[in-house]
Amino acid sequence: METKAVRWSLTGLLLTWGVTRLLLLLWVFRVYVFPGPDVTSDVSVIYQGWYDVLRTGTFPQSDVTWQYPPAAALAILSPALLPFLEYTQAFFLMAFAADLAVLLLLLYAGLRDGRRLRGAWVWVAGVPLLGPTVYSRYDVMVTAVAVAAVLAAARHPRVAGALVGFGALLKVWPALILVGIRRRGVWASAALTVLVVAGLFAVAMPGAFAFLTFQRERGTEVESLGSLVFHIARHHGWDGQVLLNYGSVEFLGPWVTTVSTAALALTGMAFGLLLLWRLSATRFETHTAADAALVAVLMFTTTSRVISPQYMVWLVGLAAACLCFRASRMGVPAVLVLVACFVTVLEFPIWFADVVGSTPLGITLLLVRNGLLVLATALGMRTLWRATVPKRTPAPPVPEDQEPEPARETRRPPEPREPSAQAS
Repeated sequence: METKAVRWSLTGLLLTWGVTRLLLLLWVFRVYVFPGPDVTSDVSVIYQGWYDVLRTGTFPQSDVTWQYPPAAALAILSPALLPFLEYTQAFFLMAFAADLAVLLLLLYAGLRDGRRLRGAWVWVAGVPLLGPTVYSRYDVMVTAVAVAAVLAAARHPRVAGALVGFGALLKVWPALILVGIRRRGVWASAALTVLVVAGLFAVAMPGAFAFLTFQRERGTEVESLGSLVFHIARHHGWDGQVLLNYGSVEFLGPWVTTVSTAALALTGMAFGLLLLWRLSATRFETHTAADAALVAVLMFTTTSRVISPQYMVWLVGLAAACLCFRASRMGVPAVLVLVACFVTVLEFPIWFADVVGSTPLGITLLLVRNGLLVLATALGMRTLWRATVPKRTPAPPVPEDQEPEPARETRRPPEPREPSAQAS
């Protein structure tokens, strides 16, 4: 009966994945037009522009919108594997292939003993909730590497470390997977991979680390948690601007630097809390690495001064990896992430004009989406802490009306006397 149920679930998974992914391809290939602004323009304009520069053997050093580690060049150059197609068409198919790779990884993990297909269902359902944005950004490729690293952590630690290191050179955030891993081999493998790959890029392509100086003057992105301050302030006389800045739509003007600094402070506090958890945790199980990775990325995503829609792909992938394990307790945060994905596609791209214009609808959508992320973060952290940090059991208090009994006096038996001379 159980085998039959698994077969039915697997059949439903594959059918759902096929239908939803066909719909995504029809959207990005513009067979059907998705509501809102054209999200594929990043590929046809920005990515293709970077592609033309990267093919010459150098990074786009004069383009401040290039804000990615050196291995991101491989994702941008990946359409070259399909030279018979135009760049945009090839990129969409490479994103589709990465999506398929994540599904296969989750199926392989979910069909093993002690696992389940619930994680694969999270991926199958979560990705289409974000609309065509998923296939119009290279984040799905990074997510594939991160999911592979999380699932390999228990059985293949050195492979997991290499994947984490490579993922960090694609888009930094996969480095957070190390938070929940204790094996030194994983850390060593990740560090070695970063050194080797980064060194190769530094030697082979000029400008590999120019991205480190390209975010100094960033404002507060209009979809971030901190942006809600300015969305509301615009209705009370705030005279700042909303402009395309450093590749995203941001608030610029009075108090923006203060809010951005506060966001960085929140991120620092999140790091401190993760460090405290890491020092306090003693119970590490097979699923702990996945759970900790999801919580860590939730914390850093929620507190960031930029929450782009494609960031949600990271969370869906890590939530799916968590729920491959039967013992994982991240079910509620995973559901909250899925609901947040649906609200995200409403605010971008469908009603993005309302978000940029700070209309009541736009503000409401951001309040709901960001509120869901904050709730998922708080619940995830609490769940992780309770599952891994042992409770201290204080000694039972002594009732005030119960006084300690006085010590009993112990009497020694009389010593025998020596016989006197008179008695003898």
